[in-house]
Amino acid sequence: MWTKLIAAVLLLLLSSETILSANSLNVALNDDVLGLMVFKADIRDPYFKLSTWKEEDDSPCKWFGVTCDPYSNRVTELHLDGLSLSGHISKGLLRLQFLHTLSLSRNNFTGFISNPILTQIIKNSQVIDLSENGFFGSIPEPLFIQCGSIRTISLAKNKLTGQIPDSISSCLTLQNVDLSSNQLSGGLPKSIWLLTSLRSIDLSNNFLEGEIPKEKIETLFDLRVFNFSSNNFSGELPEKIGECLLLKSVDFSDNYLTGTMPLSLQKLSLCNVLNLRGNYFAGELPEWIGSLKSLEFLDLSVNNFSGSFPASFGDLESLKSLNLSLNQFTGNLPESLAKCLNLTVVDFSRNLLTGTIPVWAFSLRLKGVSLSGNQFIGTVEFGEETAAAFDTLEILDLSSNSFSGVIPLSIGNFSSLVFLNMSSNGLIGSVPPSLGGLKAANVVDLSHNWLNGSIPAEIGGAALLNELRLDGNFLTGSIPAQIENCSVLRTLILAQNNITGSIPVRIVNLVELESVDLSFNHLSGSLPKELTNLSNLVTFNVSHNDLEGELPLGGFFNTIPLSSVSDNPSLCGSIVNQSCPGAHPKPIVLNPNPSHSDKGSSSLNLSHKRIILSISAIIAIGAAVFIALGVIVVTILNLHVRNSVSRSAAVALTFSGGDDFSHTRSPSSDYGKLVMFTGDAEFVSGTHALLNKDCELGRGGFGVVYWTALRNGRSVAIKKLHVPGLIKSREDFDREVKKLGMIRHSNLVLLEGYYWTPSLQLLINEYVSSGSLYKHLHEGNSENTLSWRERFDVVLGTARGLAHLHRMNVIHYNMKSTNVLIDCSGEAKVGDFGLVTLLPSLDRHVLSSKIQSALGYVAPEFACQTVKITEKCDVYGFGILVLEVVTGKKPVEYMEDDVVVLCDMVRGVLDGGRAEECVDRKLKADFPIDECISVIKLGLVCASQVPSNRPDMEEVIKILELIRCPSEGHEELE
Repeated sequence: MWTKLIAAVLLLLLSSETILSANSLNVALNDDVLGLMVFKADIRDPYFKLSTWKEEDDSPCKWFGVTCDPYSNRVTELHLDGLSLSGHISKGLLRLQFLHTLSLSRNNFTGFISNPILTQIIKNSQVIDLSENGFFGSIPEPLFIQCGSIRTISLAKNKLTGQIPDSISSCLTLQNVDLSSNQLSGGLPKSIWLLTSLRSIDLSNNFLEGEIPKEKIETLFDLRVFNFSSNNFSGELPEKIGECLLLKSVDFSDNYLTGTMPLSLQKLSLCNVLNLRGNYFAGELPEWIGSLKSLEFLDLSVNNFSGSFPASFGDLESLKSLNLSLNQFTGNLPESLAKCLNLTVVDFSRNLLTGTIPVWAFSLRLKGVSLSGNQFIGTVEFGEETAAAFDTLEILDLSSNSFSGVIPLSIGNFSSLVFLNMSSNGLIGSVPPSLGGLKAANVVDLSHNWLNGSIPAEIGGAALLNELRLDGNFLTGSIPAQIENCSVLRTLILAQNNITGSIPVRIVNLVELESVDLSFNHLSGSLPKELTNLSNLVTFNVSHNDLEGELPLGGFFNTIPLSSVSDNPSLCGSIVNQSCPGAHPKPIVLNPNPSHSDKGSSSLNLSHKRIILSISAIIAIGAAVFIALGVIVVTILNLHVRNSVSRSAAVALTFSGGDDFSHTRSPSSDYGKLVMFTGDAEFVSGTHALLNKDCELGRGGFGVVYWTALRNGRSVAIKKLHVPGLIKSREDFDREVKKLGMIRHSNLVLLEGYYWTPSLQLLINEYVSSGSLYKHLHEGNSENTLSWRERFDVVLGTARGLAHLHRMNVIHYNMKSTNVLIDCSGEAKVGDFGLVTLLPSLDRHVLSSKIQSALGYVAPEFACQTVKITEKCDVYGFGILVLEVVTGKKPVEYMEDDVVVLCDMVRGVLDGGRAEECVDRKLKADFPIDECISVIKLGLVCASQVPSNRPDMEEVIKILELIRCPSEGHEELE
């Protein structure tokens, strides 16, 4: 009996416990549901990817992107990558007590990375991936101090600023760190090597600087991936980097590193990728490089390496890609590479290499062969051993060498060839008809050779051609009508030949044409009227021909530059300022009352004219004979010197690794010095046409800006400085421009290079396609005006660009809306910065009148000789620009009987409580008035008359970020 009673009591107790456990579990599951629904409520889901999330569900384990533990049914992982979600990360996620993996990459989340909610999530998680979003601000110290057991963190491709905090060394469990593609700056914490569990670290594409810490790098026993590329690191590589024996990928490209390759690198027998591109490494390549048996990708381009190639290259049997371009290597190509059977791409361009093309170049089934810009000789032949490459070769660049002989007919057998460049050699013979067999070719460039004969009609068989260049040869005959079969052709350059006949009417069917140059030929006939239908034309040059008739009217031809049609004596139209003859000749008027005396006089005059005509004819004939003989002599001389002259000109603009900053070889003093900071550059029209007035983009206090294109199709902006009397010496100019070239930021126009002669100085800048802020504010119509959100983004981007300049100790001096450009994605880019440093010491008057020519932006301290000019003068100009963006009005506007100063007008309206009247009327009614007023007030503070009352640009950025997200900076956890 007692036994049964005890059993009954135990059964009752167990049942109660089970009920309590079930209730607790239900509460926990409901907590996960509630947390995720709160998270969902605070975000935008444009494609309804989270439609399966319903608050009435008992468990979220079957929801999209949710992973639960199979035993407890608690949420452990949340994967919502690439769903276009936006908004802010809310407190709801803090309810997920067992969440250890959060992946929200490739979305549009925004907010401060210092948000305490994120800090708490990171503290409790093991894997965090917030890459490719819009998080901004600096990384706070607490983010890593309380990092718990986190193993992986990725904040790549956001808008993070500031330094990497020292507290990162507290996360001893960290295995993978990815902070790439942000705007981080400052030095690298020395304590980072304390993370001995690291397997992968990626800090690429930032603005980190200083030397790479050398202390205890060898303690990273588990490190596999080491990526510090595209920063501003200097000094030498840590000598013991090779002690990290498990390294598989090493990338320090695009920095300012010097010295030689550390000896310890030879220990990396597991390394697949070694990329040291774009630094200042020097010396010869060591023989031990062949010990890197696992190497698949080797890029040592754009450095100062020299000497010949080690024979041990042949030991790299796993090698797939080899890039040694833009160095100073000499000698022949290594024959030992024939043993590298896995090679697919080789690039030896822009060195000092000699000899002939080795057999392995066409027998290894390569996809890309680039040998341009060397001193190779001999003929180009595709023998039996080439058959292996006929199906695989996609890129063949033999340009700018000394190859001779004819182009083999078998060139047409390369069925996969996409890019063919054999320009600037000594090739002779005709253009092979077999080019029509290049069915996959996008680019064919045979320019600047000695080719003769006509353009083969078979060229129409290359139906995918985008670009055809045959200029600078001795081609004759006419332009084949079959060119119309190249229906996607965009660039057609046939200039400087002896082509005759008319321009085929069928060329008007090439609707994609953008650039056409048929100048310096013997074309005749009239221009097809239908050319006006080519809506994509950017350039169309037919100058120096024998064309006749009326220029087409309409489209591009209404504004065609005079230089593009000049020296065609029989062309007529308004562009050439020559009227076309009418349909009827003028009537002959006779004297109705002739007299005998008139007749006698007329006979005498006619006889006199005949005598004069005879003498004139004799003189003209003699002159013609003399000129003809002169032309023959000059032509013969030109044939002898043409090649050497073209080589000399090429030397003046040849790139390599000689210059201590630009990786360019300094030419002789007789030529201009062209220095590129961002790699190679060949201009489509040559340097003689860089300053085409018809391609003028704008004018400023420093000079005129022109548009031009590089050979690879990329556009650049050329600024011709027009203060040569004030320019510093060559050495000072070089030094100051190189400093400006080192400044890189997503909100600054990139300085890509410069050109120097004593009488001409050019700055080569990134081309920003959508024009200036001034154009968008004052020259557009109300239909395509900038929205408030776009204006706010421009103001914030401008502030970030200026702040970075100030961090680099650079004062802009010329802040105005014409110097703020907007790219195709709406991002603001500040240009024309720091140009005053190119000049010697100038007084305030010169700076105010010449450099700061835009009325209304000049800080008042410029008028006082005793006040020091600081970054605060940029802040003043920025403040005026902010008011200009909000109001849509210019800093100073002239009325019929009054002058309106924007700053004073805004202050008056604001003091009167009528702030809404300040806002640009072109803005739609749904803009946030509170944000507008806050931005106006910030602009007025920045434009304070007293420099010390103005905030610095870092403070301005924080204020703008708070204006956009007012609650985020103050949000507290409940």
